[in-house]
Amino acid sequence: MRKRLTILGIVFAVVGLGFMAGGGYAYLRIQEGYDSLQAFSEAQNVELSYNEDGQLIDRGTTEGADAIMDLLVNEWQYPVVEGDLDPSDPLVNTGTEYMYQMATIVHHTTSGTVEVTLDEAVEYDGQVYEAGTYEVELDGRYWTEFDRQSPLDGPAREAAWSGTVHGLVGELGVGTVTHSSLQMGLGISALLAGLGFTFMLLGAGMAWVARAKREDQQAQVPDTVPQELVDEHKRTEAVTAG
Repeated sequence: MRKRLTILGIVFAVVGLGFMAGGGYAYLRIQEGYDSLQAFSEAQNVELSYNEDGQLIDRGTTEGADAIMDLLVNEWQYPVVEGDLDPSDPLVNTGTEYMYQMATIVHHTTSGTVEVTLDEAVEYDGQVYEAGTYEVELDGRYWTEFDRQSPLDGPAREAAWSGTVHGLVGELGVGTVTHSSLQMGLGISALLAGLGFTFMLLGAGMAWVARAKREDQQAQVPDTVPQELVDEHKRTEAVTAG
């Protein structure tokens, strides 16, 4: 039994060591990912704006930043991590900062008006649009919410939701997903390390129990045979011989 416990303890310790090694390797690879994301962010050199009180601002006002944050939190339901928004480190390099920058672009894209000029009168859906310049309200509309066949909505959609806007939104989305994946990977590496430590502790515990049992059994064996047992043995042998 002692030998089996010892062997099992060794097996658990080896398995735990493997988990620890896996967690360490995952951590190193994750750090490489963080370094790459940081280099990518520095190359883009996009920074958020803060006032002297450390509050987010957009175009010089906190009201603009509040509107962007409202879009991010309430409409997109994004779980903002306040610790990611650091006035001393305005570089966009965390998931929350990437998403805030994306919300900034979308907010300005879907706000205000776009000028659409018709060179000639156009009839559409029972209405005649005379030649001239029109101010088309964007009214918070996304790409799919415009009537692309409308002589006003169609050009307004192309003007507001340009290829540049789509590209920036897609690029920022990649940054967000990358940062979230790295955070998940960091959690997995910590889990592997925790499992490794648990297995190693369990293995050491089994070895300790096996050793304790052996010491207890050794303590129960007397160093010398009691004289009473010796005398009894001699009497038994005498009776048998007689």
